[in-house]
Amino acid sequence: MKYEVIIEYDPETRAYCATVAGLPIIVDADSEGEALRLAKEGIEFYFEDASTRPAVPHQERPAYAKVVTVEVDAGATR
Repeated sequence: MKYEVIIEYDPETRAYCATVAGLPIIVDADSEGEALRLAKEGIEFYFEDASTRPAVPHQERPAYAKVVTVEVDAGATR
């Protein structure tokens, strides 16, 4: 099964964050490759652990991810 992994980079902290669309998986890493590896491991772990949880119907495509840029007035954040 294929999952969409969203990888973000924060230049201020020089850290990567990966989330998996449609699953409760969030990982932090020092590189993009590590973030992707950890996300894959998280998906595997999530479904291994699923045997101990009540059954939940699983969709073929769990979610649709969209990145949107918004502009916020700097004065509104104070």
